[in-house]
Amino acid sequence: MTPPTPSTETYLHPPAVLIPPGAAYAASTRAFQGIPSLACGPDGRLFAIWYGGKTPDEDRNNYVMLVTSGDGGRTWSDEILVVDPDGEGPVRAYDPQVWLAPDGRLWLFWAQGMLSPGTPCRCGVWTMVCDEPTAASLRWSAPRRLCDGVMMGKPLTLSDGAWVLPVSFWHKRERGSAALLVSSDRGATWQERGAADVPPEVRVFDEHMIVERRDGTLWMLVRTTTGIHEGVSADGGRTWSPLQPSPIPHVCSRFFIRRLASGRLLLVRHDPGEGRLARPGSWGDRSHLTAYISEDDGRTWRGRLLLDERLGVSYPDGDQTADGTIHLIYDYLRVKGQILLAVFREEDVLGAPRGPAPARLRQLVNQAGTAGA
Repeated sequence: MTPPTPSTETYLHPPAVLIPPGAAYAASTRAFQGIPSLACGPDGRLFAIWYGGKTPDEDRNNYVMLVTSGDGGRTWSDEILVVDPDGEGPVRAYDPQVWLAPDGRLWLFWAQGMLSPGTPCRCGVWTMVCDEPTAASLRWSAPRRLCDGVMMGKPLTLSDGAWVLPVSFWHKRERGSAALLVSSDRGATWQERGAADVPPEVRVFDEHMIVERRDGTLWMLVRTTTGIHEGVSADGGRTWSPLQPSPIPHVCSRFFIRRLASGRLLLVRHDPGEGRLARPGSWGDRSHLTAYISEDDGRTWRGRLLLDERLGVSYPDGDQTADGTIHLIYDYLRVKGQILLAVFREEDVLGAPRGPAPARLRQLVNQAGTAGA
């Protein structure tokens, strides 16, 4: 049988999953890494995932890796799993997410695709599932392709029990690029439910995130060239209001929003100052990563906890352990870059008194190009 040519269907093939990955994927071999995600296991174990490669760029060498921590993020394992579609290419794995589902299973998501100059990106969302994330040795399902597109936001569980993945089709659709993929059977099957139209003059990568408000409406926030646009759905995501500029100031970069166990909303965004925020399309002002809290479903925001003021911090993602502690992961620089962790509580954001354990900021998870990271 003649093997498929890389230009047609190689990116549709199941990737290699390496457990353990070995020295070839150690931090010391990487020149590039970033775009992390984090989940807190049911026993407090932390899972962190991101992508990188041996060349200093987003390219055909990119692979996804997973590490864990059993002490609240103070120390981390070496890479315990790597998803690498085909080594040096032409297919890359990138833009991962890790998520603890309501039924206690741990899900890994990533994009798998090919970079083809002058043609639309050919990519899709893939997943693997671990049924027992508290086990000493993790066992994973076979990789499964869910759909075309890229998923760059945390999954959401709606009040009716449905699971929602925010999947973007910015690379192939003129309309309806910010979509929702929904499962009502604990992830066995997924269907697209609806999508919002991002105005073409401000479209970039979407990277949309969704919150269910207390009145049952869904609130979507989308990355655009001018910051953040927002829209609302009153029918579970099937139809959306026209996206409009949000009053939340931001640069052209991803943000993070989620509902906490207390019912409040947590927002982590860049806050480099109004003068720098006022430049549409600026990607360079990714600094002053800052956490805020809302008690009224995002209409107003209280408190302010500066997590990292340096230029070059980006792509926050996080989760919350059963005791209410927030774990927020992000990257710094990417070329020979760092993956970093902030550990804090709502009281730290609001400036309220709390227990004796202080917030831990700039906790190193991994350093590219360094042995023993």
